[in-house]
Amino acid sequence: MEESTNTEKYHHVLDQGAELLQKEEDSLYLEALGSMGEILFQQEIPENFSSDSRKKLTEIMQQLPSEVHREEIRRAVQLAVLKGMKEATQPHHALTPDAVALFIGYLLDKILTKETEDPLVIFDPAAGAGNLMTAALNQLSKNAHFIGAEPDETLLKLAYVNANLQEHSVDLFHQDSVSSPAVDNLHAVVSDLPAGYYPDDKTAADFKTAADSGHTYVHHLLIEKSLQHVREGGFLIFLIPNGLFQSEQADKLQEMLKQKADIYSVLQLPQTMFKSREAGKSILILRRKKQGIVPPKQALLAELPSFTREAALADMMQRISAWFDEHL
Repeated sequence: MEESTNTEKYHHVLDQGAELLQKEEDSLYLEALGSMGEILFQQEIPENFSSDSRKKLTEIMQQLPSEVHREEIRRAVQLAVLKGMKEATQPHHALTPDAVALFIGYLLDKILTKETEDPLVIFDPAAGAGNLMTAALNQLSKNAHFIGAEPDETLLKLAYVNANLQEHSVDLFHQDSVSSPAVDNLHAVVSDLPAGYYPDDKTAADFKTAADSGHTYVHHLLIEKSLQHVREGGFLIFLIPNGLFQSEQADKLQEMLKQKADIYSVLQLPQTMFKSREAGKSILILRRKKQGIVPPKQALLAELPSFTREAALADMMQRISAWFDEHL
């Protein structure tokens, strides 16, 4: 029988522990997973659990691999989160696909090449369970401090546990990023933007991207808000719906972008990653305008090959890297 990988072993511990806690606490799997992650981080089982549960949890925790890397932990958490999301999916509950999170991490590292400050401060206004956040941190060659915001309490707890288990220094806030204040002078913003309508029309009315009538798209508001807080010349990387610039509210977004930012790149993800053409996504790279920075005459537009075609993807990454070397 083939030996299990560290990721599989770590996932087994998380999953078995979460299933046990789900019964013990009469909670959802994702909530129990957050509790199990906290127990692993603290290496301490709460006193209020039954003696039988404490004994079983101790046995489960003894199966943890002795040496484990950050990426192995991230993937183990990701597998468990995916299982929990299938059980009780809310519309905004979705995990950034693994290959995409790693690719965005690679792009973030590339565009921060010339930054000399230490640490770099990076913000995700919709951090979710922290998969993109920690994947990006694991890819960075520079020292960085991540700030994440998330309105969903269960997902925020998972992001907290995810960062702790991987020993990343992050600040996480339980808040709606559209209406809440954010840190200024950020070096970069990176986010898998939630798509949909923002329910609070009064708050949205203060934005340039606000719809003339009815609800405004939340992803438009988050792009505008992020541009307010990234420093001049700072980059923003967003995972966006393919139809971002074709929607009925696109005019307002384009007008705002024309004033505040330059589009450096739009990279369309392979259609095979998505269940339908409508669900397709792209990676949008923006740079906040700054006096003295000359934007590229033409943005880098490309359709990415399937991530399973390693040679084609490596060739594409080389071309992207060369383009940014020329235009940073």
